[in-house]
Amino acid sequence: MLREKLNNDVKEAMKGREQERLTTLRLVVAAIKDREISERVQGVSEPLQDKDIIQILTKMVKQRDESARVYEEGGRLDLAERERREIALLQDYLPKQMSEAEIKAAIEEIIGEVQAESIKDLGKVMAVLKEKYAGQMDFGIANRVVKERLV
Repeated sequence: MLREKLNNDVKEAMKGREQERLTTLRLVVAAIKDREISERVQGVSEPLQDKDIIQILTKMVKQRDESARVYEEGGRLDLAERERREIALLQDYLPKQMSEAEIKAAIEEIIGEVQAESIKDLGKVMAVLKEKYAGQMDFGIANRVVKERLV
């Protein structure tokens, strides 16, 4: 389970005195706990599944990528580099990202499954893609490809 791997890696980073890695992993663990707390308030008491943790990690990668770009534009290359190192560390816990060719093949499969025929079916196709390929696919690319395919 992904949560166990993260917790074990936090312990290893502490033992190895890897401060930057430890800080990043603690942020991930804190984000997971925050999400569980907010869900408990809404009445969901089950622990997060791997797919939920992957969503959190994906969001954290996007945030850091955006921050790195802002830092680069502002001339703060040291901070941008730190963000890039954190992205690399977070991506170690994410599934391998699909290439555009793999995305297109998956889309063709899903379009056949849900029998999508027009742009009206975009939502159905995207919902199935997000369910099956969470954390593995760039949904910006997928959305563009589905629109091109269903027009």
